[in-house]
Amino acid sequence: MTETRPAADRPLLTPVPELAERYDLVVIGSGCAGMTSALVARQAGASVLVLEKADRLGGTTAAGGGVMWAPDNHLMGSRDFTDTPEDAAAYLRAATGGKLSEEEISWYVSTAAEAVRFLDENTRVDYAPLFRPDYHMEWPGATAGGRGLDHREFDPSVVPGLAQTLRPPTYLPLITMDERDQLHGAAPDPALLAGRAERGVRTMGGALAGALTASAWEAGVVIAAPAPATGLRRAADTETDTETSGWQVTVAGEREIAAASVVIASGGFEWSPELTGTLLKFPVTPISAPSNAGDGLKLGLSVGGSFTETTDIWGVPVITAHGATYDGRPSGRMGNVEATLPGGIVVNSAGRRFVNEALNYHDFSRVFANIDPATSQYANIPAYLVMDSRFVSRYPVAGNPVFAEPAEAPDWMVRADTLAELAQLIGVDPAGLEETVARFNPAAERGEDPEFGRGSSAQDRHLGDPQNLPNPCLAPLTAPPFYAVQLHPGALGTAGGLRADLDGRVLDWNGAPLPGLYAAGNCSATVFKDAYPGGGATIGSAVTRAYAAGRHLSRTRLPQASLGGETGGDAGSQTAGSATEDVHA
Repeated sequence: MTETRPAADRPLLTPVPELAERYDLVVIGSGCAGMTSALVARQAGASVLVLEKADRLGGTTAAGGGVMWAPDNHLMGSRDFTDTPEDAAAYLRAATGGKLSEEEISWYVSTAAEAVRFLDENTRVDYAPLFRPDYHMEWPGATAGGRGLDHREFDPSVVPGLAQTLRPPTYLPLITMDERDQLHGAAPDPALLAGRAERGVRTMGGALAGALTASAWEAGVVIAAPAPATGLRRAADTETDTETSGWQVTVAGEREIAAASVVIASGGFEWSPELTGTLLKFPVTPISAPSNAGDGLKLGLSVGGSFTETTDIWGVPVITAHGATYDGRPSGRMGNVEATLPGGIVVNSAGRRFVNEALNYHDFSRVFANIDPATSQYANIPAYLVMDSRFVSRYPVAGNPVFAEPAEAPDWMVRADTLAELAQLIGVDPAGLEETVARFNPAAERGEDPEFGRGSSAQDRHLGDPQNLPNPCLAPLTAPPFYAVQLHPGALGTAGGLRADLDGRVLDWNGAPLPGLYAAGNCSATVFKDAYPGGGATIGSAVTRAYAAGRHLSRTRLPQASLGGETGGDAGSQTAGSATEDVHA
């Protein structure tokens, strides 16, 4: 048994051949779920290995917004927000429409708050409450802000090599989510972006992933990448299995590593055409890490785990016309802000509006699943964001700078002098579009939307343009030429997967836990059962279950006699209670 070397003397990544033969915990995936469970277990004295399939760390966490939805968290008071467990439970009860039991609601409210406190007090995670209302302020227990937590900027240079090893953002600029919300569709300050780029800091999900990774490394967690988990099996045969038997994890098809416990936290299956085509309700355009191809789901199923909620996604309308790529794969960007702003509408191929365009992105995406009974085809796929010239002169579209002259329009944005011509170019019924705009404009001029109520709630107006009165989400489309881009049903990730209990234990098809096997994040089924109570529900679900998993395995799977174990070589070895640097910042 050897002691962990001081953090400054260890590399961030350990090559696969140098990994130890055994760890108390092997975590598959380096996003927020994986790193949270690793940190909880490591604090309890476990030897922990994190395996990352890709060559960059952070998973979809690093590529996304990083917000966590955690009601009644202790940080809310720093910005004068208040909450109670009773109000949080009432809101979750309404948000989930009876799908969650009272036990599950109580578990989430208390465990999410406990997870936030753990991260705040024991890691470099630096969350601050957002001035963002819950998505349904009309429901009991809703709050005007504070349940969504936004990560402050983070400097990855605190760990040698982390800046180069952390997965880059997709299209998200170097601003915090709080700063993004305050822009109301405008472009961020170029000087701010340049300054942050020069300093090498990360924001949003990159800041969260960076802070978690730095904390894990400083705590003595061993991290390997690229190191895909390609196989999983019980360590003992069926005749000698006990509650304390462990697992064997195959890494990169090369070697097996023994683990008392395993946490599968490897992301969803949104980049697997085979799985999405079989399990989802409609086709999606993913904007997450392309490494999310269902590996964790397959591993769990291979050892007897069950799955549930597999038709659920963390949905969002996506713009792809600008031709963006990520990791060399075609990708896109969220289009919900553009859809919310005044001077545009979203229509289907019949030229009809079909949704409140300012609706939160998750609920917006549900409408893509609607079927036209006359044709048995998707009623709202394809869909188009239609804008007039005033819109494109005020608000960036898919990151493209605003422009005043038609000749300045990007070639991926469809343009025409009349609505009828525009409709023909994009394959939309011309009469339908003209009729829709004629009906929409007079009411929009008054700041009203009789059909869908756009801009009538606080959550609608949150991302609108406060300078546009009387309704920050509504303006008529009257100024030619007109423009259009396609909106696709997209996914921040799939939200269904391995079935787990409130301790994060993977359940078999009879509902019994598989001893020592846990799942958290998008490879497991969402704790909200297809509901989306507020911005950050994705990470809220992931971190809360990961924290619960780490807590449970620390209490039940780490007998003192086994802590540290016979871990072999110095690069991958750990000992319970070994000295590490202070990780709280």
